[in-house]
Amino acid sequence: MAESTGFTRRHFLTVATAVTGGVGVVATAVPFVASFKPSARAQALGAPVEVDVSKIEPGAIARHEWRGRPIYIVHRTERMLGQLDKVVGQLADPASEDSTQPEYAQNEFRSVRPSFLVVEGVCTHLGCAPLPRFEVAPADLGPDWAGGFYCPCHGSKFDLSGRVYSGVPAPTNLTVPPYRFINDSTILIGSDTAGNT
Repeated sequence: MAESTGFTRRHFLTVATAVTGGVGVVATAVPFVASFKPSARAQALGAPVEVDVSKIEPGAIARHEWRGRPIYIVHRTERMLGQLDKVVGQLADPASEDSTQPEYAQNEFRSVRPSFLVVEGVCTHLGCAPLPRFEVAPADLGPDWAGGFYCPCHGSKFDLSGRVYSGVPAPTNLTVPPYRFINDSTILIGSDTAGNT
């Protein structure tokens, strides 16, 4: 009589079925798990955006897009910076305590460097796009207007640092996205990991 090895046809079929089932589960799970990864387009939308600010004339604004949101970059003049102190008493959150910005931008200028303001061009009331209104005392905004951003949808006003005026529908200042200077003339919007200079 031959000795039994203990490995019967039934055992073989059980092991083969288990292995085949395991391979099937893995083959099904791989595309499912891969579907959680953002698409190339989504990754590109969220990627940091490099901007050459040396091309922005003093007193001018440049518009860019980051993560599908408009970004305003204003090259402020000395005159524009001088207007900031004049409106502090009219602002709802002059120290930016209730607003969204990185810690390094929680200052009077709401920026890394006073001459460049970087904010999301989205009104904090209902998401409209505020218009840059840098002229002082235009007829439609009154003699107290020192320049800034005006949202024509519901009348919200922001100063030249993106700080919201009191008594308007917008509840907070314009949002400052994370950003840093790569060198004297280039900023990277969407990344502040290396700190700011």
